[in-house]
Amino acid sequence: MASDYARISITLPTADLEAADRLAATQDRSRSWIIAEAIRRYAADVEAGEAWSPDMGTSRRVQIGRDLELTAAERIRDAESVEVVRTTQRGEPEQPLRFANYAEFAAWRAKRRASP
Repeated sequence: MASDYARISITLPTADLEAADRLAATQDRSRSWIIAEAIRRYAADVEAGEAWSPDMGTSRRVQIGRDLELTAAERIRDAESVEVVRTTQRGEPEQPLRFANYAEFAAWRAKRRASP
């Protein structure tokens, strides 16, 4: 019987491994689960054409790094405490989008990309 899992050996920067361990502890998950979830999300972004790029601006990479140091609850709190005003092409205020989880966001994004 074939296994659905494969054992691998990887080398990570110490800071990345420590971050994975912190996430594992706070999320009550294994280190392997955290790393596998990161790969799943990255693969989904690549397939959707939205993967992180080394061409991303330095300030955006720094902001993402800061965001990833926060817990999910802290990121939500911070996002809700900032008033963002965007306008549509017609100059009308745009309502901010909110999703209960990543799966809902991914489904919305896929539907939006599919529509002309």
